[in-house]
Amino acid sequence: MRSSLTRRDLLAAGSGLAAAAALPALSGCSSLASADSDPDTLVVHTQLGTTAPGSPTYLAAVDLFHEENPGAKVKNLVNSDDLAQVYETSRLARKEADVVMVNLYDKTLAWTDVEATVDVGPYLDAWGLRERVLPTALADWTDDEGRVRAFPYFATNWPVAYNRALLDRAGVDSIPTTGDQLIAAARKLRAKGLAPVTVGGNDWTGQKLMAQIIQTFLSQDEARHVYSTGDFGGRGARRGIEYFTHLRDAGVFADKAQGLTSDSMNTQFNTEEAAIQSAMSSALAKVPEEVAHHTEVGGWPLADGATHEGPTVIRAYTLIGFWISPNGVRKIEQVEKFLRFMYRPEIVARFVTESGRDMALRTDAVSTGFPLVGAAQRLGPEVSQVLLPDVYVPPAAAQSLITATSTSFTRGTTAAQVRAALESAYRSA
Repeated sequence: MRSSLTRRDLLAAGSGLAAAAALPALSGCSSLASADSDPDTLVVHTQLGTTAPGSPTYLAAVDLFHEENPGAKVKNLVNSDDLAQVYETSRLARKEADVVMVNLYDKTLAWTDVEATVDVGPYLDAWGLRERVLPTALADWTDDEGRVRAFPYFATNWPVAYNRALLDRAGVDSIPTTGDQLIAAARKLRAKGLAPVTVGGNDWTGQKLMAQIIQTFLSQDEARHVYSTGDFGGRGARRGIEYFTHLRDAGVFADKAQGLTSDSMNTQFNTEEAAIQSAMSSALAKVPEEVAHHTEVGGWPLADGATHEGPTVIRAYTLIGFWISPNGVRKIEQVEKFLRFMYRPEIVARFVTESGRDMALRTDAVSTGFPLVGAAQRLGPEVSQVLLPDVYVPPAAAQSLITATSTSFTRGTTAAQVRAALESAYRSA
């Protein structure tokens, strides 16, 4: 799906209402009523506020902000997966929120370029907050023109969770670290009526795992090229696709994985129907205590000849940032006060200790109350890191890649057909 924003949309006088009216109806909040005319009210469009991990901590932080700043008001507009679309609609009508809390992915990659949001780099410097950001996070949020798209905030570890009790029940003696060991473990698990690797093959979770597996034979520079251009014809990418289809057709993934979603994946693992899942830290934080007690985290098993020294994990620093809109520039003093507050070490630490979130900011806090998150944070040289493709995939290709992912998880689809589906996602965009 192409981004609905263009420079012409955003800059042409009087086009906003007409363009917004042309977009499909959206749920969650009224995009045309999202801006608050009260100059003392800061409007924050966020994915936090309901069931998203970190929501209680965020709402408590806003309450504390109100207590410390009498007269200041923060109004939250809450959306989940449709936040980007809702924000674009409201921006076209010039009624967008002042601050947006969302990840760097798909539509949002284009926002700064088309002036839907502003370069926050000068504010990071003027407010003395640049040093609070981890250098890797700052690099990930900076575009090719040197613009910092948003104030980095949430990060994520994305290891593989292994239910040690289920593996033991199936007679799997150790955590698999090679593809052959993983296939052997899958066979033993299936013999006990257990799903091996559960994955949302019909959504973003499957797309991320497939990208991780494809990178088995790619350096990070090669992976950047592949996911920036959609050229999966190189030797390393083709070998990675073949490794993926080999694992799939050997029965490594749960039955009908092409129809599963992130919710069904998490349910299968958390209810111990499946023994293994590739899970970002926010999902690890939700694993029930009795399951977490006998779960270990590690990396994705490697094939012979892999580029990497150890099983792979994904680490990313672009999960949630604070974006400033053109409307927010008009309230920049309120924005500064709010972001200085959210960047305070004790507020950042609360997200780690209370919600098990990984942060893109410097902090000494440890997720002791979330054992799997803490274990993922402690993974060291025994695992190798691969790229999260989100910041390299062109926005217009992102949704098409999800469709290609479902096709790819369908057993019997050849490696050549998987490659064609992936490359077609880029061509159609």
